[in-house]
Amino acid sequence: MKFTKRNFTANIPAFLLICTLMLLYSGCKKTDGEAAPDATTIQYQASTDIFPNPERGFIHMVDVKSEGAGLNAMWLSTLRADNVTMIMRQFYLDKFKDKAISDAQFQLMNSDMQLIRDAGLKCVLRFSYTDDMAGTDAPLAIVLQHLDQLKPFFEANKDVIAFVQAGFIGAWGEWHHSSNGLATMENEKTILYKLLSVLPSEIMVQVRTPKAKQDIVGNTKPIDVSIAYTAENKARIGHHNDCFLAGGTDYGTYNNVTAEKNYISQDALYVPTGGETCPPEGDFPGCSVAQTEMRLLKWTYLNLDWYQPVITAWKNSGCFDEFRRNLGYRLSLVNAKLPDVATAGKDYTVEITLTNKGYAPLYNYKITSLVLKDKISGTSYPVDLAVDMRTCKPYGMLTITKSLNLTGIPAGDYDTYLSITDRDATLKNRVAYSVRLANKGTWDETTGLNSLNHQVKITVK
Repeated sequence: MKFTKRNFTANIPAFLLICTLMLLYSGCKKTDGEAAPDATTIQYQASTDIFPNPERGFIHMVDVKSEGAGLNAMWLSTLRADNVTMIMRQFYLDKFKDKAISDAQFQLMNSDMQLIRDAGLKCVLRFSYTDDMAGTDAPLAIVLQHLDQLKPFFEANKDVIAFVQAGFIGAWGEWHHSSNGLATMENEKTILYKLLSVLPSEIMVQVRTPKAKQDIVGNTKPIDVSIAYTAENKARIGHHNDCFLAGGTDYGTYNNVTAEKNYISQDALYVPTGGETCPPEGDFPGCSVAQTEMRLLKWTYLNLDWYQPVITAWKNSGCFDEFRRNLGYRLSLVNAKLPDVATAGKDYTVEITLTNKGYAPLYNYKITSLVLKDKISGTSYPVDLAVDMRTCKPYGMLTITKSLNLTGIPAGDYDTYLSITDRDATLKNRVAYSVRLANKGTWDETTGLNSLNHQVKITVK
Protein backbone atom coordinates (compact mmCIF):
# COMPACT_ATOMS: atom_id res chain seq x y z
CA MET A 1 0.00 0.00 0.00
CA LYS A 2 1.30 3.43 -0.87
CA PHE A 3 0.42 6.20 1.58
CA THR A 4 0.08 9.74 0.36
CA LYS A 5 -0.75 12.85 2.25
CA ARG A 6 -4.25 12.62 0.80
CA ASN A 7 -5.12 9.10 1.81
CA PHE A 8 -3.03 8.81 5.00
CA THR A 9 -5.79 10.17 7.28
CA ALA A 10 -8.40 7.88 5.83
CA ASN A 11 -6.18 4.87 6.34
CA ILE A 12 -4.90 5.50 9.89
CA PRO A 13 -6.64 2.33 11.29
CA ALA A 14 -5.01 0.11 8.67
CA PHE A 15 -1.61 1.71 9.26
CA LEU A 16 -1.83 1.20 13.03
CA LEU A 17 -2.85 -2.43 12.57
CA ILE A 18 0.18 -3.13 10.34
CA CYS A 19 2.58 -1.48 12.81
CA THR A 20 1.13 -3.40 15.75
CA LEU A 21 1.48 -6.72 13.94
CA MET A 22 5.09 -5.94 12.99
CA LEU A 23 6.00 -5.09 16.57
CA LEU A 24 4.36 -8.22 17.94
CA TYR A 25 6.13 -10.44 15.43
CA SER A 26 9.56 -8.94 16.08
CA GLY A 27 9.23 -9.09 19.88
CA CYS A 28 7.97 -12.69 20.35
CA LYS A 29 9.97 -15.85 20.59
CA LYS A 30 8.59 -19.23 19.63
CA THR A 31 8.67 -21.64 22.59
CA ASP A 32 7.26 -24.99 23.57
CA GLY A 33 4.20 -23.21 24.91
CA GLU A 34 2.66 -19.78 25.11
CA ALA A 35 4.91 -17.41 26.99
CA ALA A 36 5.54 -13.76 27.50
CA PRO A 37 8.14 -12.04 25.28
CA ASP A 38 11.71 -13.00 26.17
CA ALA A 39 10.55 -15.91 28.32
CA THR A 40 10.37 -19.62 27.72
CA THR A 41 7.70 -22.01 28.92
CA ILE A 42 9.05 -25.47 29.69
CA GLN A 43 6.91 -28.57 30.12
CA TYR A 44 8.34 -31.39 32.23
CA GLN A 45 7.80 -35.12 31.94
CA ALA A 46 7.02 -37.08 35.07
CA SER A 47 9.10 -40.13 35.92
CA THR A 48 7.99 -43.46 37.40
CA ASP A 49 11.48 -44.27 38.70
CA ILE A 50 11.91 -45.47 42.27
CA PHE A 51 14.56 -43.52 44.17
CA PRO A 52 15.41 -42.50 47.74
CA ASN A 53 14.27 -39.22 49.26
CA PRO A 54 14.69 -37.93 52.81
CA GLU A 55 12.17 -38.66 55.58
CA ARG A 56 9.84 -40.97 53.64
CA GLY A 57 9.31 -44.50 52.37
CA PHE A 58 9.91 -47.95 53.77
CA ILE A 59 12.09 -48.09 56.87
CA HIS A 60 13.90 -50.66 59.00
CA MET A 61 13.42 -50.89 62.75
CA VAL A 62 16.37 -51.60 65.04
CA ASP A 63 16.02 -51.81 68.81
CA VAL A 64 18.68 -52.07 71.49
CA LYS A 65 18.68 -52.73 75.23
CA SER A 66 20.39 -50.42 77.69
CA GLU A 67 24.12 -49.89 77.02
CA GLY A 68 23.93 -52.49 74.26
CA ALA A 69 25.54 -52.80 70.83
CA GLY A 70 25.53 -49.80 68.54
CA LEU A 71 24.37 -49.64 64.95
CA ASN A 72 26.39 -51.34 62.21
CA ALA A 73 27.97 -48.69 60.00
CA MET A 74 28.45 -51.09 57.09
CA TRP A 75 24.78 -52.08 57.11
CA LEU A 76 23.65 -48.45 57.31
CA SER A 77 25.78 -47.61 54.26
CA THR A 78 23.84 -50.14 52.15
CA LEU A 79 20.34 -48.83 52.85
CA ARG A 80 20.13 -45.98 50.34
CA ALA A 81 20.86 -48.44 47.53
CA ASP A 82 17.62 -50.16 48.57
CA ASN A 83 15.80 -46.79 48.58
CA VAL A 84 15.70 -46.66 52.39
CA THR A 85 16.50 -43.26 53.92
CA MET A 86 15.21 -43.72 57.48
CA ILE A 87 15.45 -46.24 60.26
CA MET A 88 13.46 -46.45 63.43
CA ARG A 89 15.79 -46.64 66.44
CA GLN A 90 14.17 -47.84 69.64
CA PHE A 91 16.21 -47.42 72.79
CA TYR A 92 15.16 -49.54 75.76
CA LEU A 93 15.98 -47.90 79.08
CA ASP A 94 15.50 -51.17 80.97
CA LYS A 95 18.46 -50.62 83.32
CA PHE A 96 17.26 -47.20 84.40
CA LYS A 97 13.73 -47.77 85.77
CA ASP A 98 14.81 -46.44 89.15
CA LYS A 99 17.75 -44.18 88.35
CA ALA A 100 19.26 -41.67 85.93
CA ILE A 101 20.33 -42.62 82.42
CA SER A 102 24.04 -43.48 82.43
CA ASP A 103 26.85 -41.79 80.54
CA ALA A 104 27.46 -45.09 78.74
CA GLN A 105 23.88 -45.04 77.44
CA PHE A 106 24.28 -41.50 76.12
CA GLN A 107 27.55 -42.50 74.46
CA LEU A 108 25.69 -45.32 72.69
CA MET A 109 22.88 -43.03 71.55
CA ASN A 110 25.13 -40.21 70.35
CA SER A 111 27.36 -42.67 68.51
CA ASP A 112 24.31 -44.13 66.76
CA MET A 113 23.15 -40.68 65.69
CA GLN A 114 26.56 -39.94 64.21
CA LEU A 115 26.53 -43.21 62.28
CA ILE A 116 23.08 -42.34 60.93
CA ARG A 117 24.38 -38.90 59.93
CA ASP A 118 27.48 -40.37 58.26
CA ALA A 119 25.28 -42.73 56.23
CA GLY A 120 23.06 -39.90 54.92
CA LEU A 121 19.99 -41.18 56.76
CA LYS A 122 17.52 -39.97 59.37
CA CYS A 123 15.66 -41.77 62.13
CA VAL A 124 12.38 -42.13 63.95
CA LEU A 125 13.07 -42.38 67.68
CA ARG A 126 11.23 -44.21 70.43
CA PHE A 127 12.16 -44.78 74.09
CA SER A 128 10.64 -47.46 76.30
CA TYR A 129 11.44 -49.62 79.31
CA THR A 130 10.32 -53.15 78.35
CA ASP A 131 9.49 -55.37 75.38
CA ASP A 132 7.48 -57.79 77.48
CA MET A 133 3.72 -57.50 78.02
CA ALA A 134 4.35 -58.80 81.53
CA GLY A 135 7.27 -56.42 82.05
CA THR A 136 7.45 -53.14 83.93
CA ASP A 137 7.90 -49.54 82.89
CA ALA A 138 9.16 -46.69 85.10
CA PRO A 139 7.36 -44.45 87.62
CA LEU A 140 6.25 -41.05 86.40
CA ALA A 141 8.96 -39.20 88.34
CA ILE A 142 11.68 -41.28 86.66
CA VAL A 143 10.19 -40.75 83.19
CA LEU A 144 10.19 -36.99 83.73
CA GLN A 145 13.76 -37.12 85.04
CA HIS A 146 14.83 -39.06 81.95
CA LEU A 147 13.13 -36.55 79.66
CA ASP A 148 15.07 -33.72 81.27
CA GLN A 149 18.26 -35.72 80.72
CA LEU A 150 17.37 -36.30 77.08
CA LYS A 151 16.90 -32.62 76.21
CA PRO A 152 20.58 -31.96 75.26
CA PHE A 153 20.66 -35.21 73.29
CA PHE A 154 17.63 -34.13 71.26
CA GLU A 155 19.10 -30.70 70.59
CA ALA A 156 22.49 -32.08 69.54
CA ASN A 157 20.94 -34.54 67.10
CA LYS A 158 17.89 -32.69 65.82
CA ASP A 159 19.35 -32.64 62.31
CA VAL A 160 18.91 -36.41 61.86
CA ILE A 161 15.74 -36.90 63.92
CA ALA A 162 12.81 -37.00 61.51
CA PHE A 163 10.09 -37.74 64.10
CA VAL A 164 9.78 -39.04 67.66
CA GLN A 165 7.17 -41.56 68.81
CA ALA A 166 5.71 -40.80 72.23
CA GLY A 167 6.88 -44.11 73.81
CA PHE A 168 7.84 -44.53 77.51
CA ILE A 169 4.49 -46.03 78.62
CA GLY A 170 4.00 -49.79 78.75
CA ALA A 171 5.48 -52.62 76.69
CA TRP A 172 7.27 -51.33 73.59
CA GLY A 173 6.18 -47.82 74.63
CA GLU A 174 2.83 -48.39 72.92
CA TRP A 175 0.56 -46.91 75.60
CA HIS A 176 -1.87 -49.82 75.91
CA HIS A 177 -1.07 -50.56 79.58
CA SER A 178 1.40 -49.61 82.34
CA SER A 179 2.76 -51.33 85.44
CA ASN A 180 3.08 -47.89 87.06
CA GLY A 181 -0.35 -46.52 86.25
CA LEU A 182 0.92 -44.31 83.43
CA ALA A 183 -1.79 -45.35 80.96
CA THR A 184 -4.25 -42.69 82.08
CA MET A 185 -5.15 -39.57 80.17
CA GLU A 186 -3.68 -37.34 82.88
CA ASN A 187 -0.32 -39.14 82.97
CA GLU A 188 -0.19 -39.55 79.18
CA LYS A 189 -0.73 -35.81 78.81
CA THR A 190 1.97 -35.06 81.39
CA ILE A 191 4.51 -37.26 79.59
CA LEU A 192 3.58 -36.14 76.09
CA TYR A 193 3.68 -32.43 76.89
CA LYS A 194 6.96 -32.89 78.76
CA LEU A 195 8.40 -34.67 75.70
CA LEU A 196 7.26 -31.83 73.45
CA SER A 197 8.84 -29.29 75.80
CA VAL A 198 12.29 -30.94 75.79
CA LEU A 199 12.34 -31.53 72.03
CA PRO A 200 13.38 -28.76 69.64
CA SER A 201 10.17 -27.03 68.58
CA GLU A 202 10.47 -28.14 64.97
CA ILE A 203 10.34 -31.89 65.81
CA MET A 204 6.93 -33.60 65.76
CA VAL A 205 5.79 -36.43 68.04
CA GLN A 206 3.53 -39.34 67.08
CA VAL A 207 1.02 -40.97 69.45
CA ARG A 208 -0.38 -44.49 69.19
CA THR A 209 -4.10 -43.76 68.67
CA PRO A 210 -6.15 -40.83 67.37
CA LYS A 211 -8.29 -40.89 70.52
CA ALA A 212 -5.16 -40.37 72.64
CA LYS A 213 -4.44 -37.14 70.81
CA GLN A 214 -8.06 -36.02 70.89
CA ASP A 215 -8.37 -36.64 74.62
CA ILE A 216 -5.08 -34.94 75.46
CA VAL A 217 -5.65 -31.80 73.37
CA GLY A 218 -9.31 -31.66 74.42
CA ASN A 219 -11.11 -31.68 71.07
CA THR A 220 -11.81 -33.83 68.03
CA LYS A 221 -11.10 -31.21 65.38
CA PRO A 222 -8.09 -31.90 63.15
CA ILE A 223 -5.39 -29.32 62.60
CA ASP A 224 -6.09 -26.60 60.07
CA VAL A 225 -3.92 -24.04 58.36
CA SER A 226 -4.41 -21.49 61.14
CA ILE A 227 -2.12 -23.39 63.56
CA ALA A 228 -0.21 -25.71 61.21
CA TYR A 229 3.59 -25.67 61.58
CA THR A 230 3.47 -23.61 64.78
CA ALA A 231 4.97 -24.52 68.15
CA GLU A 232 1.50 -25.16 69.57
CA ASN A 233 1.32 -28.66 71.06
CA LYS A 234 -1.61 -29.77 68.94
CA ALA A 235 0.24 -28.79 65.79
CA ARG A 236 3.16 -31.07 66.67
CA ILE A 237 1.28 -34.32 67.44
CA GLY A 238 0.93 -36.89 64.68
CA HIS A 239 0.03 -40.56 64.56
CA HIS A 240 1.59 -44.01 64.41
CA ASN A 241 -0.37 -47.21 63.88
CA ASP A 242 1.52 -50.37 64.83
CA CYS A 243 -1.23 -52.70 63.61
CA PHE A 244 -1.99 -51.08 60.28
CA LEU A 245 -4.47 -53.04 58.12
CA ALA A 246 -4.95 -55.73 60.76
CA GLY A 247 -8.72 -55.55 60.35
CA GLY A 248 -11.59 -54.23 62.44
CA THR A 249 -10.21 -51.65 64.85
CA ASP A 250 -6.57 -52.49 64.03
CA TYR A 251 -6.25 -54.14 67.46
CA GLY A 252 -7.64 -51.15 69.34
CA THR A 253 -6.08 -48.37 67.27
CA TYR A 254 -9.59 -47.04 66.57
CA ASN A 255 -12.78 -46.75 68.61
CA ASN A 256 -15.00 -45.14 65.99
CA VAL A 257 -13.22 -46.42 62.89
CA THR A 258 -14.76 -44.21 60.19
CA ALA A 259 -14.74 -40.98 62.19
CA GLU A 260 -11.20 -41.44 63.46
CA LYS A 261 -9.80 -42.35 60.04
CA ASN A 262 -11.40 -39.20 58.63
CA TYR A 263 -9.86 -37.26 61.50
CA ILE A 264 -6.37 -38.59 60.72
CA SER A 265 -6.90 -37.97 57.01
CA GLN A 266 -7.32 -34.24 57.68
CA ASP A 267 -4.83 -34.05 60.55
CA ALA A 268 -2.15 -35.71 58.43
CA LEU A 269 -2.13 -32.83 55.99
CA TYR A 270 0.14 -31.24 58.62
CA VAL A 271 1.44 -33.98 60.98
CA PRO A 272 2.94 -37.35 60.03
CA THR A 273 1.43 -40.84 59.92
CA GLY A 274 3.58 -43.97 59.97
CA GLY A 275 4.06 -47.31 61.68
CA GLU A 276 3.88 -50.97 60.80
CA THR A 277 1.53 -53.84 59.99
CA CYS A 278 0.86 -56.81 62.24
CA PRO A 279 -0.81 -60.25 61.91
CA PRO A 280 -4.25 -59.58 60.38
CA GLU A 281 -7.38 -60.72 62.19
CA GLY A 282 -8.93 -61.96 58.97
CA ASP A 283 -7.91 -61.90 55.31
CA PHE A 284 -4.58 -60.42 54.32
CA PRO A 285 -4.90 -56.79 53.21
CA GLY A 286 -4.73 -56.82 49.42
CA CYS A 287 -3.11 -54.21 47.21
CA SER A 288 -6.20 -52.11 46.55
CA VAL A 289 -7.18 -51.98 50.24
CA ALA A 290 -3.63 -51.05 51.25
CA GLN A 291 -3.37 -48.35 48.61
CA THR A 292 -6.72 -46.84 49.57
CA GLU A 293 -5.77 -46.73 53.25
CA MET A 294 -2.31 -45.28 52.62
CA ARG A 295 -3.83 -42.54 50.50
CA LEU A 296 -6.62 -41.79 52.96
CA LEU A 297 -4.37 -41.71 56.03
CA LYS A 298 -1.40 -40.11 54.24
CA TRP A 299 1.20 -42.66 55.22
CA THR A 300 4.74 -41.32 55.08
CA TYR A 301 6.73 -44.37 56.29
CA LEU A 302 6.19 -48.09 56.94
CA ASN A 303 8.33 -50.70 58.70
CA LEU A 304 9.79 -53.31 56.32
CA ASP A 305 10.55 -55.76 59.10
CA TRP A 306 7.12 -56.28 60.62
CA TYR A 307 4.83 -57.91 59.68
CA GLN A 308 6.85 -59.79 57.09
CA PRO A 309 4.07 -62.01 55.63
CA VAL A 310 2.07 -58.87 54.74
CA ILE A 311 5.09 -57.24 53.09
CA THR A 312 5.81 -60.46 51.18
CA ALA A 313 2.19 -60.69 50.00
CA TRP A 314 2.44 -57.18 48.53
CA LYS A 315 5.66 -58.11 46.76
CA ASN A 316 4.06 -61.24 45.33
CA SER A 317 0.97 -59.29 44.23
CA GLY A 318 2.97 -56.67 42.35
CA CYS A 319 2.08 -53.56 44.36
CA PHE A 320 5.19 -53.26 46.51
CA ASP A 321 6.85 -50.93 43.99
CA GLU A 322 3.75 -48.75 43.97
CA PHE A 323 4.18 -48.28 47.71
CA ARG A 324 7.94 -47.73 47.42
CA ARG A 325 7.21 -45.03 44.87
CA ASN A 326 4.45 -43.19 46.71
CA LEU A 327 4.85 -43.55 50.48
CA GLY A 328 5.34 -40.02 51.73
CA TYR A 329 5.76 -37.16 49.26
CA ARG A 330 6.56 -37.46 45.55
CA LEU A 331 7.10 -33.98 44.14
CA SER A 332 7.55 -33.35 40.44
CA LEU A 333 7.82 -30.37 38.11
CA VAL A 334 4.83 -29.68 35.86
CA ASN A 335 5.94 -26.56 33.99
CA ALA A 336 7.91 -23.36 34.40
CA LYS A 337 7.94 -19.93 32.76
CA LEU A 338 11.44 -18.50 32.92
CA PRO A 339 12.94 -15.35 31.38
CA ASP A 340 15.72 -15.85 28.85
CA VAL A 341 17.50 -12.61 29.75
CA ALA A 342 17.89 -10.87 33.08
CA THR A 343 19.64 -7.70 34.23
CA ALA A 344 21.73 -7.74 37.38
CA GLY A 345 20.10 -5.65 40.07
CA LYS A 346 16.66 -5.79 38.47
CA ASP A 347 13.77 -8.13 39.17
CA TYR A 348 13.88 -11.56 37.60
CA THR A 349 10.39 -13.12 37.68
CA VAL A 350 10.01 -16.90 37.67
CA GLU A 351 6.93 -19.07 37.67
CA ILE A 352 7.39 -22.75 38.57
CA THR A 353 4.55 -25.24 39.08
CA LEU A 354 4.95 -28.53 40.92
CA THR A 355 2.62 -31.36 41.88
CA ASN A 356 2.68 -34.03 44.59
CA LYS A 357 1.70 -37.55 43.53
CA GLY A 358 2.70 -39.15 46.85
CA TYR A 359 0.42 -40.24 49.66
CA ALA A 360 1.59 -37.50 52.03
CA PRO A 361 3.14 -34.03 52.08
CA LEU A 362 6.54 -33.06 53.37
CA TYR A 363 6.39 -32.51 57.12
CA ASN A 364 9.74 -30.90 57.85
CA TYR A 365 10.60 -27.48 56.43
CA LYS A 366 13.12 -27.38 53.56
CA ILE A 367 15.12 -24.53 52.03
CA THR A 368 13.98 -24.04 48.44
CA SER A 369 16.19 -22.04 46.10
CA LEU A 370 16.63 -21.15 42.46
CA VAL A 371 20.24 -21.95 41.63
CA LEU A 372 22.05 -20.22 38.77
CA LYS A 373 25.17 -22.08 37.64
CA ASP A 374 27.71 -20.27 35.46
CA LYS A 375 28.21 -22.30 32.28
CA ILE A 376 31.90 -21.37 32.06
CA SER A 377 33.18 -21.19 35.64
CA GLY A 378 30.70 -23.64 37.15
CA THR A 379 30.12 -21.30 40.08
CA SER A 380 26.63 -21.63 41.57
CA TYR A 381 24.53 -18.81 42.98
CA PRO A 382 21.51 -19.85 45.08
CA VAL A 383 18.61 -17.41 45.37
CA ASP A 384 16.15 -18.18 48.17
CA LEU A 385 12.60 -18.61 46.88
CA ALA A 386 11.07 -18.22 50.36
CA VAL A 387 8.47 -20.90 49.66
CA ASP A 388 7.25 -23.68 51.97
CA MET A 389 7.20 -27.00 50.12
CA ARG A 390 5.08 -28.48 52.92
CA THR A 391 2.12 -26.69 51.32
CA CYS A 392 2.29 -28.93 48.24
CA LYS A 393 -0.32 -31.42 49.42
CA PRO A 394 -1.03 -34.88 47.98
CA TYR A 395 -2.63 -34.72 44.53
CA GLY A 396 -2.40 -30.94 44.58
CA MET A 397 -0.43 -28.25 42.79
CA LEU A 398 1.93 -25.56 44.03
CA THR A 399 2.86 -22.62 41.81
CA ILE A 400 5.87 -20.55 42.84
CA THR A 401 5.74 -17.03 41.40
CA LYS A 402 8.58 -14.86 42.59
CA SER A 403 10.34 -11.67 41.52
CA LEU A 404 13.97 -12.18 42.46
CA ASN A 405 16.83 -9.69 42.73
CA LEU A 406 20.05 -10.91 41.10
CA THR A 407 22.38 -8.38 42.70
CA GLY A 408 25.86 -9.80 43.14
CA ILE A 409 25.61 -12.31 40.29
CA PRO A 410 28.10 -11.51 37.48
CA ALA A 411 27.08 -11.13 33.86
CA GLY A 412 27.18 -14.39 31.91
CA ASP A 413 25.23 -17.43 30.76
CA TYR A 414 23.69 -19.63 33.45
CA ASP A 415 21.93 -22.98 33.72
CA THR A 416 18.98 -22.89 36.11
CA TYR A 417 18.13 -25.42 38.81
CA LEU A 418 15.68 -25.92 41.64
CA SER A 419 17.26 -26.86 44.95
CA ILE A 420 15.32 -28.31 47.92
CA THR A 421 17.67 -28.91 50.84
CA ASP A 422 17.60 -29.67 54.55
CA ARG A 423 17.22 -26.61 56.73
CA ASP A 424 19.92 -27.70 59.17
CA ALA A 425 23.33 -26.20 58.46
CA THR A 426 25.03 -29.57 59.00
CA LEU A 427 23.04 -31.22 56.21
CA LYS A 428 21.96 -28.57 53.71
CA ASN A 429 24.98 -29.06 51.45
CA ARG A 430 24.81 -32.88 51.43
CA VAL A 431 23.26 -34.51 48.37
CA ALA A 432 21.77 -37.34 50.43
CA TYR A 433 19.51 -34.83 52.18
CA SER A 434 18.37 -33.00 49.03
CA VAL A 435 14.91 -33.66 47.62
CA ARG A 436 14.88 -35.27 44.18
CA LEU A 437 11.96 -34.39 41.92
CA ALA A 438 10.19 -37.18 40.04
CA ASN A 439 10.95 -36.01 36.51
CA LYS A 440 12.85 -37.35 33.53
CA GLY A 441 16.15 -35.68 32.74
CA THR A 442 16.28 -33.23 35.66
CA TRP A 443 18.20 -34.80 38.57
CA ASP A 444 21.90 -34.13 39.00
CA GLU A 445 23.16 -36.81 41.41
CA THR A 446 26.51 -35.10 41.89
CA THR A 447 25.09 -31.80 43.14
CA GLY A 448 21.62 -32.71 44.42
CA LEU A 449 20.08 -30.12 42.11
CA ASN A 450 17.00 -30.48 39.90
CA SER A 451 17.61 -29.00 36.44
CA LEU A 452 14.93 -26.68 35.07
CA ASN A 453 16.30 -27.35 31.56
CA HIS A 454 16.68 -23.65 30.87
CA GLN A 455 19.45 -21.11 30.39
CA VAL A 456 19.39 -17.44 31.28
CA LYS A 457 21.74 -14.67 30.14
CA ILE A 458 22.51 -12.11 32.83
CA THR A 459 23.58 -8.68 31.66
CA VAL A 460 24.75 -5.62 33.56
CA LYS A 461 22.97 -2.29 33.52
